[in-house]
Amino acid sequence: MSKDDLLTEAEIGDLLATHPEWRRDGNVLRRSYQFADFRAAFAFMAHVALIAERLFHHPEWSNVYNKVELAITSHDVGGLSARDRDFIERVDAAAGG
Repeated sequence: MSKDDLLTEAEIGDLLATHPEWRRDGNVLRRSYQFADFRAAFAFMAHVALIAERLFHHPEWSNVYNKVELAITSHDVGGLSARDRDFIERVDAAAGG
């Protein structure tokens, strides 16, 4: 499977079952993370930025104090791809979950 191949509905279901904190919003997957304080949230964002650069796959995100909101999709292929799965797996591992 190429990183640009769209995930099947079954693969998306498996991904969400394995990462239940993520929710589907059409062709976008979203998750909220909460940390002890701003410093921890910002450290996580720095780690996510490195993951995004390694994968050349960048999320939409926001941060307010100790909360980080992430959204990911593969705009260029019009849906959810293996790149999204790789991103989610690495980001959740970075968050410790």
